[in-house]
Amino acid sequence: MKIVVGITGSSGAVYALDFLKKCPATKYLIVSKWGKVLLRDELKMTDKDLAPFVERTFSDDDLTAPPASGSNRFDGLVILPASTSTIGRIASGIGDTLITRTAQVCLKERFPLILCVRETPLSTLTLEQCARLSGYGATIMPISPPLYYVPESVDAYVGGFTDKLLGTLGLRGAPGWREEEFR
Repeated sequence: MKIVVGITGSSGAVYALDFLKKCPATKYLIVSKWGKVLLRDELKMTDKDLAPFVERTFSDDDLTAPPASGSNRFDGLVILPASTSTIGRIASGIGDTLITRTAQVCLKERFPLILCVRETPLSTLTLEQCARLSGYGATIMPISPPLYYVPESVDAYVGGFTDKLLGTLGLRGAPGWREEEFR
């Protein structure tokens, strides 16, 4: 399985790092200009520090990179975190960066597109854009970790969400609420 991962400038870099570490698929990374600032500010890292977890990193301004074309098959795009400005550009059909162009490829080719929104509260405009993208086939996945298993650390809290994301991709299922009673 080949997954393209985009990191944009909304807060939540720790979720992207955890996902890159846990996801068993072959991963290709694209980090926006503001995603690089996010990595630096929140994790004291650069996109180069993520290299051990990905097959290759593409520049967000390289619209000739393989994910920019539907003729290059991949199994989905996860934007984690997805800023509301990125969501707005995707919902408007704008593919001016590799991240937004790859999202346009997902929509036209019907590849899975998962947008992990961390910002809150959301404006009516962003909610409408998310609803539009959902109608086009994207999965809108607010970063909202499950708490029913009572995480005992920040790592467990973050992992609860990334496990759910992996399950959404069909890679690993997170434990369900009272799952033992459903067997």
